[in-house]
Amino acid sequence: MTLDDLLEKAAQLENKTVAVAAAEDEEVLEAVKLALERELADFMLFGNKEVIETMLLEKQIDSRRVTIHHARSAEQASEAAVKAVFQNEADVLMKGNVPTAVILKAVLNKEFGLRTGNILSHVAVFDVPGYDRYTIVTDAAMNVAPDLQQKKQILENSVTVARKIGIEMPKVAPLAAVEVINPAMQATLDAAALTQMNARGQIKHCLVDGPLALDNAVSMEAAEHKGIKSGAAGQADILLVPTIEVGNVLYKSLIYFAGAKVGAVIAGAKAPIVLTSRADSAESKLYSLALAICTS
Repeated sequence: MTLDDLLEKAAQLENKTVAVAAAEDEEVLEAVKLALERELADFMLFGNKEVIETMLLEKQIDSRRVTIHHARSAEQASEAAVKAVFQNEADVLMKGNVPTAVILKAVLNKEFGLRTGNILSHVAVFDVPGYDRYTIVTDAAMNVAPDLQQKKQILENSVTVARKIGIEMPKVAPLAAVEVINPAMQATLDAAALTQMNARGQIKHCLVDGPLALDNAVSMEAAEHKGIKSGAAGQADILLVPTIEVGNVLYKSLIYFAGAKVGAVIAGAKAPIVLTSRADSAESKLYSLALAICTS
């Protein structure tokens, strides 16, 4: 399974629409252009109509599957884009040239926002060279130091994403520095608790086994060398990190050291949210759109 497979799957889904908040952004419109060329979705672009129209002409973007909705500010554009998803006019929300805090404020609005009662979390799907399966990392961008209950919801969000992209029974490895429970290391205690919650049916539709160090989570050879026998060791689909620092380092290491490709969404809302960074490549933005469309 590769991220290119996701592009093909997204293209087969009909009548999907993406609402882009503050769409007057070079990188975002480049991703929109690539998505339109692959016929992934229709787009509702919210922002300065005159500027957006000029940029569409400059980039030679086919506007037949695009509608532009004027907004006087990034705040207004964010609210209008969120309302479009809330009213089922769009299936996916995408961040344009707007601060993350501004669009999330609209997402969390009690009147028209996209709250579900669950925690919002970042789910990144990697296509790592040398691996024949997706590697999912969560949470590398939203939750700083989640407690046990928050980790449970982060895990469940990632399982939902995994199942929607074809992993029926994802194997989840709650990561820690060691494989044994150490009362001085909270990550091991939380990992053991999540494993037990899964065994008792409190966490469903997946197999959870931890604590596991990264090597034992992804390498069968490493797991066998340490005598670890479980359904997840060496073949984890989802890597649940203990803190945002661990997730951030792992996320960027896979990209810059391993040359991995990635698509990511914010899960836990009523619809997938694409919160791309300016540092993300156009390819990563395209994969993120495909992931969002496939999980909407």
